[in-house]
Amino acid sequence: MKPNYRRCISCRKVGLREDFWRIVRVFPSGKVQLDQGMGRSAYICPQAGCLQAAQKKNRLGRSLHASVPETLYQTLWQRLAQSNPQNQV
Repeated sequence: MKPNYRRCISCRKVGLREDFWRIVRVFPSGKVQLDQGMGRSAYICPQAGCLQAAQKKNRLGRSLHASVPETLYQTLWQRLAQSNPQNQV
């Protein structure tokens, strides 16, 4: 089976789908959420630099063609802190 490659919306790095976090604009409701659902997706590296740039420059919102709630960014920062306790910003 062929591997699934994705690109980070922030740093543009290409890698396996498992290496990224998936953010989805669910069809047809338009709700933006993490990991689950069918619809337009964006992928981001689980790194502080990528998350910070994506939040500052609204890269998730532009990629998904939707407004991204602040609570989603808070959830991503919490997930990053839990996965890398030594790399907190």
